[in-house]
Amino acid sequence: MTTAFYQNETKFYVAVDCIILGFDQKELNVLLYKRKFEPMMGQWSLMGGFIKAGESIEEAASRVLTDCTGIDNLFMEQVGAYGDVTRDLGERVISVAYYSLVNMNDFSAETLEEHNAVWTKISEVPQLIFDHNQMITDTLARLRRKAATRPVGFNLLPEKFTLPQLQSLYEAIYQTQLDKRNFRKKLNAMDILEKLDEKDKKGSKRGAFYYMFNKEKYDHLLEQGFYFSL
Repeated sequence: MTTAFYQNETKFYVAVDCIILGFDQKELNVLLYKRKFEPMMGQWSLMGGFIKAGESIEEAASRVLTDCTGIDNLFMEQVGAYGDVTRDLGERVISVAYYSLVNMNDFSAETLEEHNAVWTKISEVPQLIFDHNQMITDTLARLRRKAATRPVGFNLLPEKFTLPQLQSLYEAIYQTQLDKRNFRKKLNAMDILEKLDEKDKKGSKRGAFYYMFNKEKYDHLLEQGFYFSL
């Protein structure tokens, strides 16, 4: 029989919330859904859920991500813990937030419909339940710090992409225009992109060459402590 060491302490609920970000070639988007239960049923919310018995925080976040996207083993990173006493109208709930970067093309219309979910531009996020707007704000700040020192794009871009698409991604993250020559000069210095013998000619007759990330070279740079500074 297990001794109740903490029987005199108050019990709380612990949940995870997931900020699922995608990129549509122009702007960052976040996956939102209309809450199906009280409190605040019918209002916009991030994807989330309570941690189950015998489940770690990371396992719970991974489960929620897989359930909501239909995709296994998604990249995720913890944003922080949110525990204001009055943050949840139902009970005292402490939530640990994780963000994930996904390719929007991997989502089916059926998956979105099943969860009553929609992709929403970061610039057009409505008022969300509880402190979910703050979670998104904190996620963007974290992503911008990360993107300032390391290349991002493995999870947000398709397998092959153009340099203008990659620059558009960074401009979407920072919400500012970047100098094209300077941006490409820093990318070339890292030598982590492989140029393909194929062009995207949707934008112009001349077209733009497709590239792919070389993950092996990227991982090697990180092992050496190399940082990408914008």
